[in-house]
Amino acid sequence: MQVVILAGGLGTRISEESHLRPKPLLEIGGQPILWHIMKYYSHFNFNDFVICCGYRGYMIKEYFADYYLHRSDVTFDFRSGGRMEVHSNVAEPWRVTLIDTGYGTATGGRVKRVEPFINKETFMLTYGDGLSNVDLKALVAHHKAVGKKVTMTAVRPGGRYGVLSFAEDQKTVTGFQEKPKGDGGWINAGFMVMEPSVFRYIDGDNCSLEARALTAIGSEMDLDAFKHEGFWQCMDTQRDKEQLERLWDRGAAPWKVWDY
Repeated sequence: MQVVILAGGLGTRISEESHLRPKPLLEIGGQPILWHIMKYYSHFNFNDFVICCGYRGYMIKEYFADYYLHRSDVTFDFRSGGRMEVHSNVAEPWRVTLIDTGYGTATGGRVKRVEPFINKETFMLTYGDGLSNVDLKALVAHHKAVGKKVTMTAVRPGGRYGVLSFAEDQKTVTGFQEKPKGDGGWINAGFMVMEPSVFRYIDGDNCSLEARALTAIGSEMDLDAFKHEGFWQCMDTQRDKEQLERLWDRGAAPWKVWDY
C-alpha cells in the first residue's frame, strides 16, 4: 500500500527555521521529521512513499539523493579517478517518489497532482509534520471493515485545533469546526486511509483537502474516524519542536518503534 505524505507547506508558525528549509526537513534528534514519519510507516511494512513537495522541494529531493551516501562508510580513491568504495551502509527498504506539487497549492490540490503516481488501489495519506504511535495495521483493518471512502485518525489534543463533528454512531465524521474555544474535541490527526475515489472530490490546485474534499465526503456519510487515545504531536511551532526533541533525547519518544 502506498503512503502519500504532504510535505509542501510553508510552515510559517515555526519560521525560526523553516525560512531556511522546508518544514518536513526540520530535525528531531539529528534527522528530519519526514524521516521519523517514514521510519514509523516502514516499521509496519509500508515502504512505498509518494511525497508531495512544494516550498523548497528541491531540498527534499537533494536529501534523498544523498541519503545512501550519508548513511554509508565510504572510501574515495582519488588516485583511481575518484573511485568510491562503499564499505557498509544502512539500506532502507523504501521506494520514494518525489513530486513537485507547486508552491502555493492547497492540500487537496497537492493530493490531486500525485494521482498519476498512485496505483488504483487503497492508499494512505498523512501530513509531513505530525508524529504518533497509532497502530497502522489496526487502522487499515478498521478501514477495510467499515468500507468507507476515507478513514482518518482522530485524537483529542485540546482546544488549539479544529474539531470534528460525529454522527450518532460516534465514528462517522459529518463536519469540521475550525479551532473552537474550549478543549476535549476530536481532531483530524492525519494518518488517513483513502480509496482512490477521493480524487473525484478534488477539483484543482485551490481545493482544500480538509475544508472541501473531506467535508463533502463527510456530508455523504462516507468519512470514518479511527479514534486514537495514544500519543500524537504536530510540530506546528518552535515549542512543539522542542517538546519532540526532549522526548527523543530522553529515549522516551513514543513513535520510535524501529530498531535502528
